[in-house]
Amino acid sequence: MRQKNSRPGHPTTCGKVERFQQTMKNRLRARPGRPTGITGLQTLIDRFTEIYNHRRPHRSLPHRATPAAIYTTLPKDLPATSRDHDAHTRVRHDRIDDTGVVTLRTGGRLHHIGIGRPHARTHVIMLINDLHVRVINATTGELLRELTIDTTRDYQPQRKKPSEP
Repeated sequence: MRQKNSRPGHPTTCGKVERFQQTMKNRLRARPGRPTGITGLQTLIDRFTEIYNHRRPHRSLPHRATPAAIYTTLPKDLPATSRDHDAHTRVRHDRIDDTGVVTLRTGGRLHHIGIGRPHARTHVIMLINDLHVRVINATTGELLRELTIDTTRDYQPQRKKPSEP
């Protein structure tokens, strides 16, 4: 993990943190009575954080989920097992189109990945490691598709058709 600081005089770069702090201060001010010491204040902050992360639905999250629900359902990054720094990894947020397909550009070419019509208009997270792709439902964390991109094809079908004799 690496600490990153924003530039002085640019509060918009810390908007989420600033908004969280504003919400916390407003909630703490609205409570009757003031804490008498640092332990009392810490107890109130711990209680607020638990409610904020585990019970309070957030408008910015899919289906007004809680941050804890989203955090626990998404896959976690693991330490690298090799020192292969040439791998191109990225995370992409997208939505499956009406035909059940999501698109991905790799190697300068656009590839269409078949997911299935039942998942049309579903918000997904795509975890890409070179040509290996995992498509995950952004709301539930369910793995919808895992594949290795066939660079000779524009469309990546759901299943390989059996080869004819």
